[in-house]
Amino acid sequence: MLEVEVRHRLGAFALDAQFASSGGVTALFGRSGAGKTSLANAIAGLLRPQFGKIVVDGEALTDTATGRFVPKHRRRVGYIFQEGRLFPHLTVRQNLLYGRWFAGVPSRLDEIVGLLGIAPLLPRRPATLSGGEKQRVAIGRALLAGPRLLVMDEPLASLDEARKAEILPYIATLRDETKIPIVYVSHSVAEVTQLATTLVVLSEGRVAAAGPTASVMARIDLFPLTGRAEAGAVIEARVAAQDPAYQLTTLRAAAGELVVPHLDLPIGTAIRLRIRARDVTIALHAPEATSALNALPGTIVEIGRSDGAIIEVRLDCAGDALIARLTRRSAEALRLEPGRRVYAIVKSIAFDHHTHLAAGRFSAGQVDI
Repeated sequence: MLEVEVRHRLGAFALDAQFASSGGVTALFGRSGAGKTSLANAIAGLLRPQFGKIVVDGEALTDTATGRFVPKHRRRVGYIFQEGRLFPHLTVRQNLLYGRWFAGVPSRLDEIVGLLGIAPLLPRRPATLSGGEKQRVAIGRALLAGPRLLVMDEPLASLDEARKAEILPYIATLRDETKIPIVYVSHSVAEVTQLATTLVVLSEGRVAAAGPTASVMARIDLFPLTGRAEAGAVIEARVAAQDPAYQLTTLRAAAGELVVPHLDLPIGTAIRLRIRARDVTIALHAPEATSALNALPGTIVEIGRSDGAIIEVRLDCAGDALIARLTRRSAEALRLEPGRRVYAIVKSIAFDHHTHLAAGRFSAGQVDI
């Protein structure tokens, strides 16, 4: 459990943020200058706020009302920066053991090395590693220090898309297998929707929204902050069936069944889907004689306001939220209004799945359907 209430002024910038999280990955999301790193630094003990309280698992690490401030070296908070910050003169194994030296707990070197897939890197030095490999080693070093909490400040910002795709599944594995809570700083919608269990949206030093990722991402009023181009819904599904004849996979969510090109995953596998608003259209009736494979029945809950050509429409599909983006002209022609039953035609899905390393790994991707 993480509880944060911080007020702090840095020159002309004022940070005034409050939120709570029950674990998993808590993403601090927002544009540059929103206050994400300042808040992360306060949690880690790198910044002493002028007012506030920070509690991790029931222990107050900062409480200005009582004068309590646990110094950073006693907080047991592992901090992962944008770049790995490894010791260049040490091998990967020696860098990892440096983290263990601070822990005072039995060695978990083999476990962590296996979790992060870095066994082949142990004899090498940082100069010979890719950016993604350096970050995995940095994460391993932090884990071997026995943290109660990990703070990751834009850990993928300096990586290209290929290296990001390489390391994201490992961070999700940490979330699912180590149970160590993670505070993850990012301005990438793709990253936070893939990883976060709790999403905290920051704007100009204040919390604009906080809650389960799916609920926050479904809020139309937050699109100016979350980014309209990538805005959409996040839903959980499972692999329900495989059709080898047509090389298709059926996914089952609360909203209904979705058919996608073949995913090499066992029946029952959990998968997180990101369905962008721009990839959803609306029909008044179930489509017939069309190539569209996925039409989900739903009810219009909200229609966004706009003086421009485009508006967003939020649907409730059996408890799952979907967002559709269409022209105001189309919305008026279809006479759309809250409470009306419609069908959401899904054209494309961004997906993510993670399994244990021994079973293989299926990284983020997108399919047109």
